[in-house]
Amino acid sequence: MKFLGLNKHNFTVLAILFCSSLLAAKPVSAQLRDYLNLPDHDSKRYYLGIGFMYEQSHLQVTPHPQFLQSDSVLSVTPGNSGGFGVSGMFTFRVANHLEFRIAFPEFIFANNTLAYHVNYPPAGETNIATKQIQSLLLGFPAHVKFLSDRINNFRVYMLGGFNYQYDLASNSSARKAQNLVKLTPTDFSIEGGIGFQFYFPVFILSPELKFSEGIKNVHSRDPNLQYSNVIDKLKTRMVVFSLIFEG
Repeated sequence: MKFLGLNKHNFTVLAILFCSSLLAAKPVSAQLRDYLNLPDHDSKRYYLGIGFMYEQSHLQVTPHPQFLQSDSVLSVTPGNSGGFGVSGMFTFRVANHLEFRIAFPEFIFANNTLAYHVNYPPAGETNIATKQIQSLLLGFPAHVKFLSDRINNFRVYMLGGFNYQYDLASNSSARKAQNLVKLTPTDFSIEGGIGFQFYFPVFILSPELKFSEGIKNVHSRDPNLQYSNVIDKLKTRMVVFSLIFEG
């Protein structure tokens, strides 16, 4: 038998080789799954994680009208201070490119400073008086995440939401506070940021940069205190870099 110039024997050999190659070859989808880490992760309804945070924060100062009448305090300058935190992560899948995430518990050790330029410093002190305000923040952030398509073992996402925080170390009830600037224990802020997901064989690593803007006045003003009566409002502003491990 002749077929396109092939005899029966040659045709049989080619047919056997062709069938063998089909049996030996893997489907494209199977090859892709072999290359991907955690190929079934994106179909999970929810997953857990833990985040380690480093934050930079400062207080936005709004002077009180009494500040113009003060002859003892010439200026108030907020300082940038760093702190650390840890948080549990609970993420729920809403759609292919949409997730909802809450973090609980979130603990952040923050430290804010206010530098006062005073006109009449106490004996032996300089014209610059620095006040440290330390906080242990218990946060309840909730975010919506918008995710890109997954490219091999990499994905980008953006997030936005809000954060309610309670300061476990608030000094608002301190009685002997002649030299303190007191803060209220509660704060509320809006947040937004960007993150990158790197898929590894047994976990996902997500470096994340988040910006937090406080919308509540956290200053517990005392008109009888020199360092408090010149300030009307204090609002928090924070930049947080996180390393999040999820599985």
